[in-house]
Amino acid sequence: KPRDAKGKVPVIFVAGWLSCDSVEAPAGTKDESGLVFRGLAQLPEFVLVRMDKQGVGDSEGVCAETDFESELAGYRAVFRALKNFDFIDTKRIYMLGISNGGGFAPLIPESESEQAQIRGYISVGGWVKTWFEHMLEIERRRFALSGKSPGQVNDRMKDAAMLYDEWLIKGRSIEDILKERPQLADVWPEGKDRAHLYGRPLRFYQQLQQLNLAAAWSRVKVPTYVLRGAFDWIMSREDSELIASYVNSNGDLATFYEIPQTGHTFQHYLSLADAFKGKSAPFDPKIIGLLGDWLRNQAITHED
Repeated sequence: KPRDAKGKVPVIFVAGWLSCDSVEAPAGTKDESGLVFRGLAQLPEFVLVRMDKQGVGDSEGVCAETDFESELAGYRAVFRALKNFDFIDTKRIYMLGISNGGGFAPLIPESESEQAQIRGYISVGGWVKTWFEHMLEIERRRFALSGKSPGQVNDRMKDAAMLYDEWLIKGRSIEDILKERPQLADVWPEGKDRAHLYGRPLRFYQQLQQLNLAAAWSRVKVPTYVLRGAFDWIMSREDSELIASYVNSNGDLATFYEIPQTGHTFQHYLSLADAFKGKSAPFDPKIIGLLGDWLRNQAITHED
């Protein structure tokens, strides 16, 4: 809550990424997302609302074993709890979705009345295709950036397509698939851990596969700012462009912008190779201005 706020204040509601990191960033941290949140929290015109996932921070549970449906239910519960704070303007909520959240953000408000509370979306490094398509795309980039030749990439993609079809489409466990087809083990990103991917349980992604985010974004009828880092190797540029195009089918509402020298979630990189290696340059605070300027413009427009 801004220190000098008077009356009801509009809200930046954060829908976060896949990993089990906390949204809090202590002073002196090098975590780029945390630094952005600290910057947004200092905007005098907004309340910043964030949620720690189950098992993170003060939240109970085990994040590494929490599926997506449970996590989404948590976001929805927080959204509905906003009405309990007398300083929050629940008619002016701006949804900031980052990475996975940059895809599923429109699913958080369920009813028409809840959707009417949203005055704008910001999608950063989001996705909108099926998760199966996403996995094939990220694997092709991963193989190429790790130094495989074009022919080797194609050979590995045949195995990756088989592996992810068995898992995401047919619903089988990775353990069972690799017992039957041991030659596919080399393309599984987690090595010997066959119960998790990127620190989350396998059913998390099977539930992502069931989503229809294209339909969700096609229903959005409020201003939308779609951002993507130019050196984001995790999510494709096409996903961000599609989000903007789906929203724009409802009017001239969405703007797509690719942020130079930026990775998947606000990291500053000097090259795509550095982004893949996680070799970041010092944080660029211009990111905070980019977000803040758009939010302030929208808040002024929606004053009523």
